[in-house]
Amino acid sequence: MEDISRKRIVTIYTDGACSGNPGPGGWGAILEYQGQEKELSGGETETTNNRMELMGVISALEALKRPCQVELYSDSQYVINAVEKGWAIRWRQNGWMRNKREPALNPDLWERLLKLLEVHQVTFHWVKGHAENPKNNRCDALAVAESKKYAQTGNAEA
Repeated sequence: MEDISRKRIVTIYTDGACSGNPGPGGWGAILEYQGQEKELSGGETETTNNRMELMGVISALEALKRPCQVELYSDSQYVINAVEKGWAIRWRQNGWMRNKREPALNPDLWERLLKLLEVHQVTFHWVKGHAENPKNNRCDALAVAESKKYAQTGNAEA
């Protein structure tokens, strides 16, 4: 295991958006490292808001080229609670079931995220959506723009 004092410290902001639920959606992310910023975004023609929230986090973490210490800001209580309260790990242990009768949603994305959380040391921070955080607002704008592209084109070539 890499010494945490030697890990790169990266700040990430993410957001997801969906026009209809399901419907065309998008995600946005901002990565900050040593004063440099990188914006990422993407989307899908038929998705849900929760999938886009997850994709923002996953895509940002997948963009990191080596293990990092990450301060991650999101307005998604779905994502943050499922990680911090151990729900996602419990769902995986239970064969992607939330309880005996109810399957967990988005197991494909949760599996990807849980693997990334084994690589990076991530601290999650909840921020109020559409509020005073300019980086979160920028991620929202990226996500909404992607959502609109997919709504207009109706395809993944947006």
